[in-house]
Amino acid sequence: MKLGFMAACAAALASSAALADTGVELTRGVYVERRAPDGSRAIEPANSLAPGERVVLIVEWRRASSGWPYTVSSAIPRSLAFQRASLDAAQVSIDGGRNWGQLGSLRSGNRIAAPEDVTHLRWQVSPAQPRGRVTVAAIVR
Repeated sequence: MKLGFMAACAAALASSAALADTGVELTRGVYVERRAPDGSRAIEPANSLAPGERVVLIVEWRRASSGWPYTVSSAIPRSLAFQRASLDAAQVSIDGGRNWGQLGSLRSGNRIAAPEDVTHLRWQVSPAQPRGRVTVAAIVR
């Protein structure tokens, strides 16, 4: 897969809020997980991706001054199968952002939704948290 996919991943991680009006700066990155022969793992910026590869999407935020709490939401690119997020309090959607909840409480038809069903992720940022980071683990479909 080429750089266009990488751009799509980064664009999908953009906030749905009008962050320019809030003074919030978001930075995003797509990384691929590599395993060394000794079993150690490292992530490196992704230049290309192949089906089955594990990726880490990183969203960092920073606000110059304190203000009101806000919500950041990010789409999970369709070409990725969500696995987990670094924030336990993050909510997920399996229907394009119409309904939100914890993964174990959402249903897809007659079954409990699986991580691969996740289409969006969102989390709250408090005024006391002027900067932070969320990581999302996923597998390239």
